[in-house]
Amino acid sequence: MRIGPYQLENNLMVAPMAGITDRPFRQLCRRLGAGLAVSEMLSSNPKVWKTDKSMNRMDHSGESGIRSVQIAGADPELMAQAAQFNVSNGAQIIDINMGCPAKKVNKKLAGSALLQYPELVEEIVQAVVNAVDVPVTLKIRTGWDPENRNGIEIARIAERNGIASLAVHGRTRACMYKGNAEYATIKAIKAAVGIPVVANGDIDSPQKAKQVLDYTGADAIMIGRAAQGRPWIFREIDHYLRTGETLAAPELSEVRSILMEHLVNLHQFYGMPMGVRIARKHVSWYLQAHDQDGQFRRVFNALDDANAQVETLEHYFETLAAN
Repeated sequence: MRIGPYQLENNLMVAPMAGITDRPFRQLCRRLGAGLAVSEMLSSNPKVWKTDKSMNRMDHSGESGIRSVQIAGADPELMAQAAQFNVSNGAQIIDINMGCPAKKVNKKLAGSALLQYPELVEEIVQAVVNAVDVPVTLKIRTGWDPENRNGIEIARIAERNGIASLAVHGRTRACMYKGNAEYATIKAIKAAVGIPVVANGDIDSPQKAKQVLDYTGADAIMIGRAAQGRPWIFREIDHYLRTGETLAAPELSEVRSILMEHLVNLHQFYGMPMGVRIARKHVSWYLQAHDQDGQFRRVFNALDDANAQVETLEHYFETLAAN
């Protein structure tokens, strides 16, 4: 798939997820088969750009691949300024968030709340596209609620105002993450516009990825929650789409290697104590299949020292390998 001048290595993308798709996670997913990893959502409010959270989210130092940065807000002028600021900071693609369903985002009229106001959507898209010389992409949901699915209308606004590609999470804002993704709506949106469309929602296996691509006609797929604790899902999907064969699950030794790499990178990226805290959720996701009663995760979550986390995990994997 191509986005402006950029040809992606494949048609697999990492969905931007607040508090998750930081630089360590993006780099890991890229190494394990993702063609593009979009950054965490950044506020268009310049007052927060110098906070530790925003500075971490803007950190792309040494990052491989195409740097795509997602911005969120409701004011066209501020969104344009945020786009310019991030391009000056190394962003090669600007992604506009109109898909986040979180209350704290929507109460500011940002994220998926914007889908209620197509005229404002158009103003924001125009402002951002005109403000920068890099491709601008857009992430949406199918609408505000099941009675107001206006994804096709928003897609057409995006296309006529220069959006380079459109990612669609197959749920309305009201649906949050409940129920099943609406692939029929994504299919209808794809049929209505000529720009590349990316399908997102409930894609958790190579077989499901192919099914969604075949049914919707989408140009690419975007994976979010299914990659938590399983970043090798991109490698598995890529192999299946290319060969039709199912790739063997990673050996325990490789899971250990990937997790330990991720853990150390989180410690280095965030420092202490934040690195230790953020590592807990990732380790929990990785170990769900191995620590089914949650006993080890409870022990791990009580640790507040980086070295203790590393040593405890090493011992845990040694025990698993011996059994």
